[in-house]
Amino acid sequence: MSDKRDDRKTLYTAADLDGVDHLDSQPGQAPFVRGPYASMYTQRPWTIRQYAGFSTAEESNAFYRQALEGGQRGLSVAFDLATHRGYDSDHPRVRGDVGKAGVAIDSVEDMGRLFDGIALRDVSVSMTMNGAVLPVLAAFIVAGEEQGADQAELAGTIQNDILKEFMVRNTFIYPPQPSLRIVGDIIAYTAKAMPRFNSISISGYHMQEAGASLVQELAFTLADGREYVRAALARGLDVDAFAPRLSFFFGIGMDFFAEAAKLRAARLLWSRIMAEFGPQNPKSLMLRTHCQTSGVSLQAQDPYNNIVRTAFEAMSAVLGGTQSLHTNSFDEALALPTEFSARIARNTQLILAHETGVTDVVDPLAGSYYVERLTADLAEQAWALIEEVETVGGMTRAIEAGWPKAQIETEAIRQQAAIDTGEQVIVGVNRFQREESDPVDVLDIDNHAVRQAQIERLDALRAGRDAQRVEASLGALARAAQDGGNLLAASVEAMRARATVGEVSDRLRAVFNEHDGSPALVRGVYGEALGQDPQLQTLIARVAALDEPPRLFMAKLGQDGHDRGARVIASAFLDFGYAVETSALFQTPEEAAAQAIEAGAHVVGVSSLAAGHKTLLPALIEALGAAGREDIIVICGGVIPEQDHAALEAAGVAAIFGPGTKVLDAGARVLDLVTGKRRNA
Repeated sequence: MSDKRDDRKTLYTAADLDGVDHLDSQPGQAPFVRGPYASMYTQRPWTIRQYAGFSTAEESNAFYRQALEGGQRGLSVAFDLATHRGYDSDHPRVRGDVGKAGVAIDSVEDMGRLFDGIALRDVSVSMTMNGAVLPVLAAFIVAGEEQGADQAELAGTIQNDILKEFMVRNTFIYPPQPSLRIVGDIIAYTAKAMPRFNSISISGYHMQEAGASLVQELAFTLADGREYVRAALARGLDVDAFAPRLSFFFGIGMDFFAEAAKLRAARLLWSRIMAEFGPQNPKSLMLRTHCQTSGVSLQAQDPYNNIVRTAFEAMSAVLGGTQSLHTNSFDEALALPTEFSARIARNTQLILAHETGVTDVVDPLAGSYYVERLTADLAEQAWALIEEVETVGGMTRAIEAGWPKAQIETEAIRQQAAIDTGEQVIVGVNRFQREESDPVDVLDIDNHAVRQAQIERLDALRAGRDAQRVEASLGALARAAQDGGNLLAASVEAMRARATVGEVSDRLRAVFNEHDGSPALVRGVYGEALGQDPQLQTLIARVAALDEPPRLFMAKLGQDGHDRGARVIASAFLDFGYAVETSALFQTPEEAAAQAIEAGAHVVGVSSLAAGHKTLLPALIEALGAAGREDIIVICGGVIPEQDHAALEAAGVAAIFGPGTKVLDAGARVLDLVTGKRRNA
């Protein structure tokens, strides 16, 4: 989303560069404002990556091979949510998640199938994994070994950015302190054994997707990075042994020039932060980043507009100097991308690299009055926020207090209010709407079939392995967790023995326990932003006229931790006068039904962003019915293709709110359902 700032002027001149001290910076020289490398794209374009995982390892493998043949230069793996959360595919808590938002990986065998015919010593592999990072990275290492690759030959990046998960994405497993220990162990192991591998990708992308402003994304991401450096140094590592292999990951939204300036400001500030640690290698001061175009800017309405949005965002990332780039597919506001949409997204980068001339010159925006001023302003504002983090004791303490999450959530609610009032224009959504939208073919994955196949493979794996060796390796892992010892090294041994992702994660759960993050809702922000809006005041009056306020229970089912939508809705409905409770994350349908009944809910709202709705919503309705509470209204919202609406309605879902829904309209519709139910009672 755009991060509009009131202090932006309509005209910038040379006078606006007074006091800007980075103007003499050269590409490839600290503080790297103009790029980390002197030649930038004139010698070698950015790495084209497409983040993808499709249900099974075999289907994902076929996609990867096709992408590499089509000009992609690196692989980015999307894992399903069961894998992210450290559950094997046969675990009862993940029945709606297996193979849905990425590829299911339970074992080294699955990892081997994922890269069958793809030489891991020859290709760079990026893996977005944080919660179950130990067994997944260990499985990748062992799969490489079994291809004949030495660990030192493996190239790529593991995200390994757990602090961000506690703020926004929520695919955590363990509490912050042991999670930070895992990060440090991975940095230490890879620094010694895997010199071509980036041990961490410090991510702001998911912060922006959760609603963070550009300043918040920049500040909190770099503050996370500072915390990880301190964690590595606390293990006795020399800063130059690991700092050159740190990488970053930023989101790129529709604020075109500011997004480019953000990347320039990020390099400036990271150079400043790293100078604190006294490195001798200039590469330790250098911020290198992967970028991904925005998912939240994609719209379900008039979805072919998303191709244009993504192209502008990709250009902004390149002008800002990214080292690699993923372009989202236009249909991702509707469902998982198809081969057709993924090809358009990849070709967007190829056209950008080969037809526009952006690779002919280093940092073409340098010297722009506007961009240089934006760079300096973003750096100044972000630095002030970074220093504020320091006053509370660093990012781990700030996250434990819930402060960054509350800051981001408040900004997300303000953004939603700006969209609902039309202050922020989105073409095809709140302006220039079409009567009808073009039909779009979307990808549909048979979750049941994928899960059943994974269960059969797990059964075969467990029947054929050396059970004593597995147990011995898991015992060694538990002792390392309790007594000290590198947890990645112990996980590699466990995966060599054919332990599963779930077994490794469960053994660590037994030592570290699980994290339960349920912060309080933000109140008053949506209502204040809309003020005396007539529709808002009418809705508030209607709710106030009832004998008791409608009670909404907002639920997150399955392993989908993306809670921006659920929390924005819950906060706004509080401002309408509803009584609102929210579930803990990662609920089963049966748990959510029991909690909703205990809360006396009139309505259960389910936010679904990871494609599990066709399994989980009918199970929720069935659980309510089994308890004799068919009277509780069930509604849902999120990324739900129109082709799924009929099945959900037949199962008993009373209303479906897709992307782009005005929250005020949703509030009025839900009130109509509640009052209609009461009249008919």
